[in-house]
Amino acid sequence: MELNVRPLNESDYDAILKGWWTDWGWEPPQKDFLPDDGKGGIIVMKGDVPVCAGFIYTSNSKVAWVDWIVSNKQYRDDDRKEAISLLVDTLTNICKNTGHKYSYALIKHQSLIETYEKLGYIKGDNYTSEMIKVL
Repeated sequence: MELNVRPLNESDYDAILKGWWTDWGWEPPQKDFLPDDGKGGIIVMKGDVPVCAGFIYTSNSKVAWVDWIVSNKQYRDDDRKEAISLLVDTLTNICKNTGHKYSYALIKHQSLIETYEKLGYIKGDNYTSEMIKVL
């Protein structure tokens, strides 16, 4: 069975993504913190099994932010890394095809950093703090 991508839909946040973030020990971001209220990204599927997902933020600049990559912790098939690479590559191509000149990511996980690097991303500065204020 091959890997496929589809846009995130209205039910994915509650039915899939929140559980994945919780499984990894992370606090799920609020739905309205995510692009298009949790629908602004894609999910990689293997048949009916969701494997990983991510989001794209856009702005009034030539930068698109590819982030909030999360995966199904229980999915351990041999094509797991391929699925994550397909996810990041697809998100990046969406950015390019929508007229963005730069794709930006803010990531900490070493394996994910390596995936981005294999897809042509280069390291910027190493940030030390993530700052968010609820207004």
